[in-house]
Amino acid sequence: MSDKPNVLRDTDNEARTLARTLLRGARSASLAAIEPESGGFPFVSRVLVGMDVDGVPVILISKLSTHTQALRADARASLLTGEPGKGDPLAHPRLTVQCTAEQVARDSEAHIRIRERFVRRHPKSKLYVDFPDFGFFRLSPLRASLNGGFGRAYVLTAEDLLIDTPAIASLAAMEANAIDHMNTDHSDAVQRYAVKLCKAPEGNWKVVGIDAAGLDLADGDQLKRLEFPTPIEDSSNLRAILRELNG
Repeated sequence: MSDKPNVLRDTDNEARTLARTLLRGARSASLAAIEPESGGFPFVSRVLVGMDVDGVPVILISKLSTHTQALRADARASLLTGEPGKGDPLAHPRLTVQCTAEQVARDSEAHIRIRERFVRRHPKSKLYVDFPDFGFFRLSPLRASLNGGFGRAYVLTAEDLLIDTPAIASLAAMEANAIDHMNTDHSDAVQRYAVKLCKAPEGNWKVVGIDAAGLDLADGDQLKRLEFPTPIEDSSNLRAILRELNG
C-alpha cells in the first residue's frame, strides 16, 4: 500500500462552477504547444481566448506564428487560465486544460459564428480578424486540473467543462438579437448582473455573449462570467432565467 498522500479533493459542483468560470470568463490565457523544430520542447505563448457555444475555448492566431505551426504539427495543447490578483499569485485559483486543437475552416458556418462571438468579446480584434494570415482554432477539452488555492486541487473531465443541452443551436441563432435587447432595453439589469452577482465594480457593463450555461459581461478590458444555476434546456426559458437573476 502506498503511503503517498492524496492531494486531490472530490470534484463537486462548487469546483465545477469555479472551473467553468475560470475558463469561460478568461480574456487571455497561456497556451502551451509542442514546437516541432525544437525536438519536442513545449512552447508557451499568451493568447486571447473566446468561447464557442458548446463551451469549447477558441483562439485567434496568426498562421505565421510559432504556436500555429506547432498546433498544425501536433494537435495536443494545454491552456492555463486564472488571474494572479493581489498578494501571493499561488493563492489564487487557476485552471489547466489539456486540449486537442482543430483549425476552423474560414468558409464554414462555425467560422461565422465564432468570429461574431470573438469580436464582441474582443472588439479590438476586428482590426485584424479578417487578415488572411489569421485563423481560429477550437481547443476541445480532454481533461483539466483545477487549483482553487492552497489545498484545493481537483481533476475534471471534458464533460465537466463542456455545454451539452438541446438549446445550444436555437440560442446561438437568437444570441445577437437577445444581446441587443438586453443592452438596449434592460441595461439596469445588466449592471446588476455584473455588480451584484459577479462582484464587479460599477461601470458601463454590456452583455457580449449568451449561451445555454451563462452570460459574458464586459466593460472595456474587464470581462466577467455569470453562470446560470443550471444550463438552459429550452431557449424559450432564457427570458425567465434572466428575470429571475435580476431578482
